[in-house]
Amino acid sequence: MRKAIFAAMATLMLGACTGSEPATGASLGRFEVIGVEDDDMLKMRAGPGTGYIVIVGLPNGTVLWVQSCQQTGGTRWCKVYLDRARGLKGYVSWAYLREM
Repeated sequence: MRKAIFAAMATLMLGACTGSEPATGASLGRFEVIGVEDDDMLKMRAGPGTGYIVIVGLPNGTVLWVQSCQQTGGTRWCKVYLDRARGLKGYVSWAYLREM
């Protein structure tokens, strides 16, 4: 448990130190999940990085609303919520999103 907390805090601190880049106005809005292998799902995480816990898996075609995006390491992470369950919020990789 201590290791998990430490890893999450370290990832958060690293993200703060490397800076973040807000999304442009054109990149906000309604998007769908694409490009996920048939036997896999896009992981919605509690924070912008792979060190955060997985909240839920999202199959291709899932509709999301993108609130903002930021660069963390080599990945652009977007803060999203589900179209059909707006209380379910988290972060996903920009690479698997297509604007609708």
